[in-house]
Amino acid sequence: MPNTNFRPKYVSFDCYGTLINFEIESVTRRLIGNRLSEEQIKTFLPQFSKYRYDQVCGSYYAYPEVLHDAYTRTCRKWGLDVQADAGEQLAAAVLTWGPHPGVVEPLKKMAANFELVILSNADTRFLETSVPKLEADFHAVYTAEQAGFYKPRYQAFEYMVDQLNATPEDFLHVSSHTRYDLMPADDLGFTNKVMLDRGYDPQSPAYNYTLVNSLDELNSLLGI
Repeated sequence: MPNTNFRPKYVSFDCYGTLINFEIESVTRRLIGNRLSEEQIKTFLPQFSKYRYDQVCGSYYAYPEVLHDAYTRTCRKWGLDVQADAGEQLAAAVLTWGPHPGVVEPLKKMAANFELVILSNADTRFLETSVPKLEADFHAVYTAEQAGFYKPRYQAFEYMVDQLNATPEDFLHVSSHTRYDLMPADDLGFTNKVMLDRGYDPQSPAYNYTLVNSLDELNSLLGI
């Protein structure tokens, strides 16, 4: 196990996928309709995921447009027409999503003992809807819109650190995403990192994170 400090000043989280269930498959299937076979859809979905990542590696722009452009690029590979409001449909779905099972109660327990922070890859209005569903007290919630950068851009993490007048060592950063969070965090000197395994990414132990399968397991490591 990495030499992780489980008594940090802040426990910071990715939001969508880590705490909120990133359930984009159903709305994507609705947009595709019957234009692809089931086997083709199973290839389309991970391609869409990769394009969403690629879209946020440049300059910041609004999240519904990110979703629209990533969906458009994926559809282009398949020769599919794109609905003019596809991005808005995808964005509207995000606002309906709720927490993963096993999140709310352990997170509330954690919030009673540590200052919790969110660093999220979305516009502020999305977090204003999603964070109350977590039912926990957060010391701070930071968004890509506020930072002017999406993760994995280093500036997103630097914004969080600067806003709290902190250092990377002050955080235990928790995410279910290696490429968006744990890899850039490691690059920036976040020595305390946790992968909450949701099956999104392959394991990358070279990035020195502790692997857990639940927030209850994380709370045990935090001594609460």
